[in-house]
Amino acid sequence: MSNGRRLTRGKLSKLTGCNIETIRYYERIGLLPEPPRSAGGHRLYAEDHLKRLVFIRRCRELGFSLEEVRAFLALVDGGKYTCGEVKTLTLHHLQSIREKIADMRRLERTLAEMSAQCDGGTVPECPIIDALFETRL
Repeated sequence: MSNGRRLTRGKLSKLTGCNIETIRYYERIGLLPEPPRSAGGHRLYAEDHLKRLVFIRRCRELGFSLEEVRAFLALVDGGKYTCGEVKTLTLHHLQSIREKIADMRRLERTLAEMSAQCDGGTVPECPIIDALFETRL
């Protein structure tokens, strides 16, 4: 996008694979700065918008929350960030992912145990339904 060429929201969407409504949302919540407008009122995005949107999208693909993305962008926007600060945010997210994986493994074991107790017969009694109704306080 050299020579100051500007992009419409539709073109920005196509280049990044990001839905137009998502771009609007990111502008509304302040992750993506609103671009200048043409004389006709159309938003005209620049290279910086494209790069920032790619960054946001990649963060989201990696499972970072909007608040985590906001924290990354605050560091970048401030211009005085260290690799250590970025690593700290990343390690925090990694720990969260590991906890979710552990939760999913527990869920998998529980469902496997429940389904193993069921013979799939034709009677209305079902150990899976019974287990779902169990009260564990």
